[in-house]
Amino acid sequence: MELLKLLSANELVAQIVSFLILLFILKRFAWKPVLKVLDERKNKIESEFKEIDEIKGEAERMKSEYETKLSAIERIAKEKIEEGVKEGRRMADVIKQGAVKDAERMIADAKDVIKDETQKAHDILKEDIVDLTISAAEKVIGEKVTDKHDRKAIEEFLDMLEKKKNGW
Repeated sequence: MELLKLLSANELVAQIVSFLILLFILKRFAWKPVLKVLDERKNKIESEFKEIDEIKGEAERMKSEYETKLSAIERIAKEKIEEGVKEGRRMADVIKQGAVKDAERMIADAKDVIKDETQKAHDILKEDIVDLTISAAEKVIGEKVTDKHDRKAIEEFLDMLEKKKNGW
């Protein structure tokens, strides 16, 4: 109340009128531009939020595409690995088959060599038996046996023994 006593009625009315004039001037000339600036600011903020939402959506879409592509790459990589494993197994089978064929060929070659060596040993043994038989016959008879004629007879005898042996 003391405040009212300090102010006179004329001053109070003048201040109220000044305030109303200022309010009218501000409303008429400044209020709309201020509201317009505020509305523009509000619209700008809303558009920026929409743009942010669109960017987020685009980022989510790109993330989804990336994950899809990544899973496709992983699937392709897995298929390539499986193909490599299959190819490795196929190559191992081919190598194994080649090794088996080589081993069979080596065994056949070894059998041929053994057969040839056995025949050579048989021929050498036959020759030695003929020589021993001739030596034994000379000692029993006490005279020299003609080499060519007697050798042929002994060889024929041994061939006959061998044929009978194989026939049994």
